[in-house]
Order: sequence, then structure tokens, then C-alpha cells
Amino acid sequence: MATAPQDPKEKPGTDGKAARKPNAAFMKPMNISKELAAVIGSTPVPRTEVTKKVWEYIKKHNLQDAANKRNINADDKLKVVFGGKAQVSMFEMTKLISAHLS
Repeated sequence: MATAPQDPKEKPGTDGKAARKPNAAFMKPMNISKELAAVIGSTPVPRTEVTKKVWEYIKKHNLQDAANKRNINADDKLKVVFGGKAQVSMFEMTKLISAHLS
């Protein structure tokens, strides 16, 4: 059984659908708590930028656990953001940060 020849301009695996648009909810600037502002700055930024800036802070201050890079060892500023926890996983971090966004 023969299949119809593909249009050479069309990429394999595409079916003519429009490109996926970014989610507007993630791009909406969020207000930041004083505790989180001490880490990333106080201007309202989208949720995606908050995560990027927290990771920049973690890497700049070498706060990733050497044995298990999925864990973050909090310094004094991050302990306040993380609810007093000295160490959190990267997955738990996003949940704890969201409490500081409004």
C-alpha cells in the first residue's frame, strides 16, 4: 500500500498546527514578598523569572549540595524563604517560593 508523497517544504512530524503559545499566566508579573525580595530583588517579575533568579542566587553562592545536586543548602536569606528549613529539594523549592508570590 503506497502512501502519498510528502510536501518537501513540510517538516516530518508536523501536521500544520500553529506553534505553541506561551502560557500568559506564567508571564504575568507577580508581587514578591520582602523575604524573597532580599534574594532576587523587589521588582514584580513573572514566575518563570523568579525561578531563574533564585537559581542564579543558588549557583552564585554555591548552595547546591555537593553529594546530591538536587538538594539546596539554604543560607540565612533562603532559610527565611524556605520556612526555616536548612535543606530543601529543588522540587520542594518551587512550592515554597510560590507562597511568597501574589
